[in-house]
Amino acid sequence: MSNAVHHIDDGYFAPELTRRSLAPVDSAVAAPRPKGLAIELKHASKAFDQRTVLDRLNLSIAPGEFLAVVGRSGGGKSTLLRLIAGLDRPSAGEVSIGGTAGQGAHRGARLMFQDARLIPWQRVIGNVGIARGPNWRGLAQAALDEVGLGDRAYDWPSVLSGGQKQRVALARALVSEPDILLLDEPFGALDAMTRLEMHQLLTRIWREHGFTALLITHDVAEAVALADRVIVLREGSVALDLAIDLPRPRRDEERTSKLASRILSQV
Repeated sequence: MSNAVHHIDDGYFAPELTRRSLAPVDSAVAAPRPKGLAIELKHASKAFDQRTVLDRLNLSIAPGEFLAVVGRSGGGKSTLLRLIAGLDRPSAGEVSIGGTAGQGAHRGARLMFQDARLIPWQRVIGNVGIARGPNWRGLAQAALDEVGLGDRAYDWPSVLSGGQKQRVALARALVSEPDILLLDEPFGALDAMTRLEMHQLLTRIWREHGFTALLITHDVAEAVALADRVIVLREGSVALDLAIDLPRPRRDEERTSKLASRILSQV
């Protein structure tokens, strides 16, 4: 795919946790293990005062699926993520995770934001192991190794680049082996080359871990590059639900461009 960008408009530590092999995965042939949890919204609505942001939304996400959500600002993308994370409750309808209706923040879900939200007075390893569970230092070091920052464990966040800070945020999410990773425009502030590197890293880690991923993005090219499926939210409803039936890595510029154009036409 060309480098052109299409634009529109922390955790529990399991004591028994062990790290998987850090060997690279051939993304062209490897398939993700469906370890993640299913997500389902049934007639879910969310209103703030008199304004309806999500309107009787029905959506199913399979275990281990990578879903991208695009749409204009104010279309309900971040509200959808907050409902799935359990940070907000629907005004009507139901959100279920792994077959269980949501009751507050889900223990197996982790979030990444555009701002890495690192604590400046904690070193990198302290930010990754912020929950200080059993063997937190060893687990945090292993997570940093996995994202390619093993040698920066004792640096201060202030000396890291934007891309390195997002790698730290990803390591912090991974250290607890999440069932669901929710990404709210985590690469939006990065330059094009760093963003591409983060796409490759996230794809590899998603394949290795098999968690369910949901990406909120304004970047249609990013959605097509990363996701199994893209939905367009428009005025609180699903305007398009499109499977991205292309092998990874997605090098077929003609097909990816056609898919991006189809998505943009529905925004």
